[in-house]
Amino acid sequence: MAKTLTLDGTDIRAVSVAGMETCIEIPSLKVCFDIGHGHRSTARNHTVLFTHAHIDHMGGIGHHAATRSLLSMSPPTYVVPRGVEVGVNRLLDAFRALDGSEIPVNICPLNPGESMPLGARWSVRPLPSFHPVVSQGYALMERRKRLRPALKDAGREAIREAALRGESINEEHEHPRIVFSGDTTIEFIEQNELAQVADILIMEVTFVDDRVSVESARKNGHVHLDEIACRADLFRNKAILFTHLSARYREHEAVAAINEKLPPALRSRVTLLGF
Repeated sequence: MAKTLTLDGTDIRAVSVAGMETCIEIPSLKVCFDIGHGHRSTARNHTVLFTHAHIDHMGGIGHHAATRSLLSMSPPTYVVPRGVEVGVNRLLDAFRALDGSEIPVNICPLNPGESMPLGARWSVRPLPSFHPVVSQGYALMERRKRLRPALKDAGREAIREAALRGESINEEHEHPRIVFSGDTTIEFIEQNELAQVADILIMEVTFVDDRVSVESARKNGHVHLDEIACRADLFRNKAILFTHLSARYREHEAVAAINEKLPPALRSRVTLLGF
């Protein structure tokens, strides 16, 4: 069952269990990351950012598309890694043939280095991730204004005079508000600065103790808590949500491991998405 929580002022509705189901909704933007199961609530999201095509992350795509069509909602937009769109189209064509209906969708293949607008103030950027199949994470970028660098240390009076002269005192920039890793190894954090500095980081941490080794976690394209602990200085986020916990753990065991292994400055910003 999905949980609703608030991180740094943003509501998030999420469910994520390794190998079974992942879906992270951002209701205020009508955006979600992955749909592993066909929950009706996901139909409210117009845009779905699919990280990869494993069934526990994409299994709900047919239900999502068909539900929006049934409710006379606009066709959804599915962002996928380039190359994956061929298989996604074939999958949806099979549903259309079996269902006897059109089930309209917009499929937008994107690669890291590209971006797509999400309304007037937002855009999405794919980020490189590391998994046995084609995959990527995503950054939700918010367009904001900030003081021009030339005026940063000029003082209040100088800024006021510049404004009175009709000069633009602000410049627009894109700020990484939310980053989602999808399934990946720790290199996602090491190699994506946007993931390190985003206000909200949502990332997989599948294994938390020695029941699964770091080496085994890496072999299968996942993150182990021990790898987080020894890279604590990389995480400059305001809030961090750990997802994709293996079902072999009980929730209290994972919480205890987090409390034991993470330094206080990092632990205080971490929330575990339990079962």
